[in-house]
Amino acid sequence: MAEAPGQEALQDTLSNVKHIIAVASGKGGVGKSTASVNLALALAQQGAKVGIVDADIYGPSLPMMLGVAEGTRPEIVDQKYFIPVEAQGIKSMSMGYLATEQTPMVWRGPMASGALLQILTQTLWGELDYLVVDMPPGTGDIQLTLAQKAQLSGAVIVTTPQDIALLDARKAIEMFYKVNIPVLGIVENMAVHSCSQCGHQEHIFGEGGGQKVAKEYDTEVLGSLPLSLDIREQMDSGKPSVVSEPEGQVAKAYAKIAGKVIALLADKASPGGPEIVIE
Repeated sequence: MAEAPGQEALQDTLSNVKHIIAVASGKGGVGKSTASVNLALALAQQGAKVGIVDADIYGPSLPMMLGVAEGTRPEIVDQKYFIPVEAQGIKSMSMGYLATEQTPMVWRGPMASGALLQILTQTLWGELDYLVVDMPPGTGDIQLTLAQKAQLSGAVIVTTPQDIALLDARKAIEMFYKVNIPVLGIVENMAVHSCSQCGHQEHIFGEGGGQKVAKEYDTEVLGSLPLSLDIREQMDSGKPSVVSEPEGQVAKAYAKIAGKVIALLADKASPGGPEIVIE
């Protein structure tokens, strides 16, 4: 990819996007992408115009999760701009549309950051109420670049109740606080497992961890999701829980999470977006 575009180009293509929401985690394997996709779909089901960006340049999974056919490529306008791929009623953009599954992105951090900025600035998003950014795990170049270049309205932190995951979730929260981006709340994945045979519930990864971290940082747990085989199978088949079982418990949980996010953003909205302060 060419050199990353500047702030002016970023503001131009995102000028009609009301809110940009980063969905982040301190570590991989906590279900962040699953949460990102279901949150975006739940926002759309509440009547919002929604887009989603797969910011995981190295391991894009969005096309598969949205059920987009393999080999789908975005249309190109004026040999410069991408038309986002529409799937399940939302607009989407991912490095997965630009590379094959057999082509790993062997890039250093600045190159990956530049690729993300190009995806954001060269996609014609049009009018959106919410643009959900599925962040890669960690607190490195890509996360900091997005925080500096895009006017994020807020961040949602995804974790499991496991102590090691909570430790990394704290790091993610600290990162957003240091760049003065509000943390809207925490989504706790794999909170409880229900036996499919007898219905017995067990907190495999611990209990109450999300609430503890939320209290530490004066935020809230937006919702808790179970450890469920159905959720995994639905995502792998490109039929996320929110659309495959709209009346199911998981879909209802995401509907509540989406409602809280909408209310929090309405409450925190201020002209010009957050001020970036790097310490």
